[in-house]
Formats: sequence, C-alpha cells, structure tokens
Amino acid sequence: MKTITTDLPGVLLLEPRVFADNRGFFYESYNRRSFREATGYDVEFVQDNHSASTRGVLRGIHYQIRQPQGKLIRVVAGEVYDLAVDLRRSSPSFGRSTGFRLSDQNNRMAWIPPGFGHAYLTLSERAEALYKTTDYYAPQHERTLLWNDPALGIDWPLEGKPILAPKDEQGALLQDAEVYE
Repeated sequence: MKTITTDLPGVLLLEPRVFADNRGFFYESYNRRSFREATGYDVEFVQDNHSASTRGVLRGIHYQIRQPQGKLIRVVAGEVYDLAVDLRRSSPSFGRSTGFRLSDQNNRMAWIPPGFGHAYLTLSERAEALYKTTDYYAPQHERTLLWNDPALGIDWPLEGKPILAPKDEQGALLQDAEVYE
C-alpha cells in the first residue's frame, strides 16, 4: 500500500496494490496490519457506512464533538471531491482544509483521523462511497460546519449551488462552531 501525505498532518491518501487482468481486478481494501504499517495508526473500526449520491450532492462538513470518528473512505462507483477540515483548536493547521478526488478509477482511500470535519461533493452522475469509522454514529454529538463559510476558503469544484440536506444548509460558521481542543 502506498501512502500519500496531504496538506494536513494526519490526513492521508492510501493507494492499494491493484491486480488487474482481462477478467477485472482485485485489491485488498482493508487489512489492519497493512493499514497500521502505512499510516502509523492502530485503530479499531466499529461501523461501516455506504452512501449513494447524485451529481452535485454535497454531504458535510460533519464531525462529532464527542465520540469523534476517524474515517477510512473509498469510492466504489463514480467520483467525489473529498474534503477534511482540521477542527483541533490547538493544531497549527486549525481551520485549514485539504481536498482530493476519490474514484472507482484511482482506487484511492482517504484516512481522516478524529479531530477533523469531513465532507464530499459528488462529481459524477452517481457515486457510491464506503467508509469505516472508529466510533459509532452519535446524532446527539454530530455537528455541521457551513460548507461555504468564507473563513474556510474552500474552493469546491462546483458550478452553481450544491444539493444539500437541511442540516448542511444550516451549518455553523467556524467562528461559532463547537470544535476540539
């Protein structure tokens, strides 16, 4: 597995070894030992999620203020622009974000450790994302940042306004958000 660093310390892109031939392909999408060796994190994943979205759907920027989740994300159909925002007030990169494309063509996975907000924008007609989390979903602790908060300065690869859930339309500005210490 190849590890690619991003602009935010701790947020990593992972490229598995893909074995392809005229029948199709095979790759190991998760192996605890390989993940630990590639990232330096020894985590236990407790939940798998699967989402499908159409072009222009923006999900996020979500995080859980208690029971923070580390996420290992991959796209099995289509393409998304995936994004992480550092929400650790004590971090030198607090409030900064990094984005990258995940697709069924590049087979990349993103590791977003606890302490970061997460979002993605669907770029293809349809996309399906699978992601593992290190803690359980806790709706009472979920928080949402406003996707277009000027303080974040995110350059979404988007024409016009995205398709948003009501909670994403009403996200908090970073200056008013509950964040991690």
